[in-house]
Amino acid sequence: MLLPAEKELRTALARFAEARIAHDVLPTGRTSRALEDATYTLCVITGARTAEDALFAADALLQRYRADRQGPTQEDKTLAA
Repeated sequence: MLLPAEKELRTALARFAEARIAHDVLPTGRTSRALEDATYTLCVITGARTAEDALFAADALLQRYRADRQGPTQEDKTLAA
């Protein structure tokens, strides 16, 4: 699976959150379609089948991006030696 760029993932998460909040506050046909579209996008870029799975996958990807930015830990360096 190709990994989404961090910026694209964060954009999809923000769009999903906005759509979900708007739909929860005042559900309409428009908010329903926006939520469906945002959910679909998030599922596609994370390779998940459900919104819940997509959110878990997105969280794991964000942790991976954060770890990559921080570089190897002292434990990693010790194990490699």
